[in-house]
Amino acid sequence: MKRINKVRLYRPATGEPSAYPNLAPALTRPIKWDVIDHNYDQVIKYATAIRTRTASTEAILSRFTRSASHPAYQAMLEIGRAQRTAFVARYLSERDLQREIEEGLNVVESWNAANAVIYYGKGGEVSTNRREEVKMGALCLRILQASLVYVNALMLQDVLAEEEWDDRLTPADRRGLTPLFWTHVRPYGKSAWTWGHAWQLEHRPTRQGAPERVGSPPW
Repeated sequence: MKRINKVRLYRPATGEPSAYPNLAPALTRPIKWDVIDHNYDQVIKYATAIRTRTASTEAILSRFTRSASHPAYQAMLEIGRAQRTAFVARYLSERDLQREIEEGLNVVESWNAANAVIYYGKGGEVSTNRREEVKMGALCLRILQASLVYVNALMLQDVLAEEEWDDRLTPADRRGLTPLFWTHVRPYGKSAWTWGHAWQLEHRPTRQGAPERVGSPPW
């Protein structure tokens, strides 16, 4: 978590200044539960309006920014402080949660790097303000992403269909398998391609208990 050493935690109750001594340097005032209780119905009303899209988030926030002392807005802030404190406390105490978040962030960073490779034209940046061109660029990137993941999944299935991998891979190894890899992609140079070219993947029969294949490429 960025700047976790700067995060301020809020006390769950008043009258407990000596509670949680290990967190004392990061603790500040107690949560104002009375503010949340008195404005809970208003908070639910605004949250429901956003969820059902009867009001936009921007419209509701603009009303609050004009009056930062709005009771419902203050209640929302207190709810956010309570949620952040609970999450940070859980994050600090659970190693599994830390690993899960770190692994997710690594996947996102890796995928961003992949986008820079497969969408390398003009430095990977959209250099136009025309809506049609921006939309076309985004749609083309999605097609490239889907195609890359699809082909990678087929290659993984083809390799894992070999029986020698059954005893080698542990459950943790299988959880770590992902089609989000791109080091085999060559974005530069010429590639000879014709419509008669076929993707050569061996179609092995599915073993009993093994997951079904997702299918063959359409080309």
